Amino acid sequence: MRGVIMNAPGQVSVVDRPDPVIVEPTDAIIKVAATCICGSDLWPYRGANDVHDAPMGHEYVGYVEEVGSAVTTVKPGDFVVGSFMASDNTCEICQAGYQSRCVQVHGMGGIGTQSEYARIPLADGTLVATAEAPDTDLIPAYLAASDVLGTGWFAAVAAGVRPGSTVAVVGDGAVGLLGVLAARELGAERIIAMSRHADRQELARQFGATDIVAERGRDGVSAIKELTNGLGAHSVIEAVGTQESMMQAIRSTRPGGHVGYVGVSHGVELPGDKLFYSTVHLHGGPAPVRRFLPDLLDRIARRTIDPGKVFDLTLPLEQAAEGYRAMDQRTAIKVLLEP
Repeated sequence: MRGVIMNAPGQVSVVDRPDPVIVEPTDAIIKVAATCICGSDLWPYRGANDVHDAPMGHEYVGYVEEVGSAVTTVKPGDFVVGSFMASDNTCEICQAGYQSRCVQVHGMGGIGTQSEYARIPLADGTLVATAEAPDTDLIPAYLAASDVLGTGWFAAVAAGVRPGSTVAVVGDGAVGLLGVLAARELGAERIIAMSRHADRQELARQFGATDIVAERGRDGVSAIKELTNGLGAHSVIEAVGTQESMMQAIRSTRPGGHVGYVGVSHGVELPGDKLFYSTVHLHGGPAPVRRFLPDLLDRIARRTIDPGKVFDLTLPLEQAAEGYRAMDQRTAIKVLLEP
């Protein structure tokens, strides 16, 4: 099969990779219908993480081709959506709603789903089948549920978004934008999107943002305070993962408020005194997407949400390197790859 490999920072190629096979009786093999490039894939692309000839991709939807002897919940022919973290969905951690930290967790990034086919470990606990094969126009929305929609949703839940609340979103990538959508769906009355880019501001408004703040850092915090009578937001979503974004999120939150952080942390160190006197709640980490999949897939099937709008560039899998460049240069929000 063909699959994407990151040979080194800034160097992406599409090569022949071995076809996946059933390794464990709990595995499934899917024919990938759509995959995509994630903002977190840009960390190694930009040299922030070591990378050498690594398979890429952890977001996927597709059709089941084959299942192991122990798989009971999906069957060949099913259209399925799975999380970027494979989980058994039965251990105590999973049952508590944190499937991304399952005792048997498998990161799909290590398998690489920017490819024509993929092996899905722990298929019963990871994959959710749709009631029927979806219309073509819904495939991008289902693909978003595999990571960025589920991650944005978890960020909103972790930030304690409630009906009538005020929410600020730090980060205007796909996760931040879908955090806006999640906040709207969870009943927030006011949603402040922090963005400097006109195209992302427009999409944020489509997803439910009521206000846009272009300033960053302390100026951004001041703008949030001005919009909230000097108090700060009830809930703040942090969807970047840098020191600046985390501190901006904490400082934008009112005392007693909540920060939901889902940006992959790079160099973040929280000063104890600032955290102590902020009296905010912090909750986040790798999103337990599997917890939310049944609800999110139902909303997509009923067309009450359209998270697929975050894909503003679609390319053939063979042009993956162009997709990485587009996201790195911020000429695309999120790139969908068609195998």
